[in-house]
Amino acid sequence: MELKKVNANTWDIPKQGGMKVPGRIFASEKLLEAIKQDQTLQQAVNVAHLKGILKYSFVQSDAHQGYGFPIGGVAAMDVEEGVISPGGIGYDIGCGVRLIKTNWTADEIKPHIKELLEKLYKEVPSGVGKPGVTELSNDELQEVLARGAQWAVGQGYGKKADLEHTEEYGSMEADPSLVSARALKRGRPQLGTLGAGNHFLEIQEIEKVHDNKTAAAFKLDNEGYVTIMIHCGSRGLGHQVASEYIRAMEKKYGYEDLPDRELINAPIQSDLGQEYYKAMCAALNYSFANRQMIMHWVREVFADVMGNHHDMDLVYDVCHNTAKFETHDVDGEKRNVCVHRKGSTRSFGPEREEVPEAYRHIGQPVFIPGSMATGSYVLVGTKKSEEISFGSTAHGAGRLLSRSKSIKKFNGESVAKEMEKQGIHVKAASWKGIAEEAAPAYKDIDEVAKVSHELELAKRVARLKPLGVVKG
Repeated sequence: MELKKVNANTWDIPKQGGMKVPGRIFASEKLLEAIKQDQTLQQAVNVAHLKGILKYSFVQSDAHQGYGFPIGGVAAMDVEEGVISPGGIGYDIGCGVRLIKTNWTADEIKPHIKELLEKLYKEVPSGVGKPGVTELSNDELQEVLARGAQWAVGQGYGKKADLEHTEEYGSMEADPSLVSARALKRGRPQLGTLGAGNHFLEIQEIEKVHDNKTAAAFKLDNEGYVTIMIHCGSRGLGHQVASEYIRAMEKKYGYEDLPDRELINAPIQSDLGQEYYKAMCAALNYSFANRQMIMHWVREVFADVMGNHHDMDLVYDVCHNTAKFETHDVDGEKRNVCVHRKGSTRSFGPEREEVPEAYRHIGQPVFIPGSMATGSYVLVGTKKSEEISFGSTAHGAGRLLSRSKSIKKFNGESVAKEMEKQGIHVKAASWKGIAEEAAPAYKDIDEVAKVSHELELAKRVARLKPLGVVKG
């Protein structure tokens, strides 16, 4: 496939055939070679065929092949002429990352790390199909879908300040009546659970501060202090919503005119397009409530083991599987567009009204988690990101190997032992799950963050290293 080098970290796929816009890849040469190993670039070309797409079909530096859209794909659609595509959001609707700061040092936590992991594993159920610790009636679940983290806080799971540091204040305008009984059945027992795959709950140490001013604004400026990162989404409920609306769109609109049937979509302004969006927002609210409840139990575990949970404040919660209506500059004109982010994090700079008031002077916190044996980054959104990528950046290290290949290549018990030699403890549901998530199965997190930093998609603030990990 023809690629045109724009600069050291930017590559274009020229517009050709039925492409409405060019493709644009943000990657170093090293990461580009990894991206080329699967169908990511072809998927970017396919996305560029979608009706109403604006500027580019974007690919972030952590990208790999996904359903329809590449994971790490971003596409903004004209609200009047464009489409909304479930493949551009993903099956795990609202999947995202939440970071909690603490006033404990790593040295204070390390003697208790195994006890903390054992109790976190018990109090925050993980794994495929694992039930949560709540029994919700249909009416209660409808409230979760309508109000998200605001419902959770109202039930005593956390405090109002948590909402002020959550994207969209923890709640999108949704219509729970558009979520099926089957989706409700799948979601009811799973609220407050991590799920399997790459989802995790991680105790981390602030290893290096890159930007003292911004780190101070985020209250992350003390190297050696501990943070907790939560990564999970909408569980079976979100998956069911995606599956059902994909089938509904196939039935109504077909896919004969699409380069890939997985790009099935509906016009944004159509009844079905609006119904999917409002059901997607309901699943998004479920994900906000899910992470809010998990955070509440994390605080309780730390209070039990460490004696208190004072100063365990939420830094921010941000999703990376969404579609949002946002105002952006398109060819010198402010326009309302529908931004699909599939495995891509919103990265707004200062003065955006969507950014919490506490951070509005400096920009939105951005999190790029790595594999369980490497490290993660805190970054800050920029105005430049808004100009060149509709305010978006990478969402993680991004897979190099499929889960099936990882299982064949790595032994979970050996991976865990090697991690322990590095001072990283892991608690998981199975050795298989650990093998799937072995560090070599992922791209280089430092390289991914470096590309984001150099292009100003988001600027590095701090690097976090893992001390203990709970996996599904």
